Amino acid sequence: MGSRVPSVRALLCSILVLAAVALVAVPVAEAKTSHASPYTYEQTYGTALRLVKVDLGLKITDQDADWGYFLFEYTSRESANKVTRGSFEFVRSADGVQVWLQLAAMPSYHERVIVDKLARKLVEDHGTPPPKPKPKPEDKPKKGDEPDKGGKEDRDRSGSGDKKPSGSDDPGAKGR
Repeated sequence: MGSRVPSVRALLCSILVLAAVALVAVPVAEAKTSHASPYTYEQTYGTALRLVKVDLGLKITDQDADWGYFLFEYTSRESANKVTRGSFEFVRSADGVQVWLQLAAMPSYHERVIVDKLARKLVEDHGTPPPKPKPKPEDKPKKGDEPDKGGKEDRDRSGSGDKKPSGSDDPGAKGR
């Protein structure tokens, strides 16, 4: 008998080693959940900070309102109270504030639950969102105004718009 049959013990060890390598080699997905807040930057940032610190009872580890972020330690009973990093980011936009929440190594539904709580808390604390500003009337072209250069009328006058019309416009055109 020239072939050796591996023992059950060696086979189990090989399977465990392969499983450990697979777990280490697969990166943890770290998605972000976003929310467009129609409230002011100050209202949104302050409300999110109170939500995390007071309502959820989590520890804030770093914050900077000027740079638009704060970091915190997130724990969940689902993960046996294991501490994981969390971050809120805030960016001013034309329509209010864009908010991103990221919880490292946690399923994205944890982020969605917190963002939904933030949206409800903003309404509870500050009432209905302010109305969106109306566009300025000077942004719209007035009736009877000439179109910008390069508009349709300019192309129609010069032919196709791509070719220069032949004629006396080109001083060197005579005699060619």
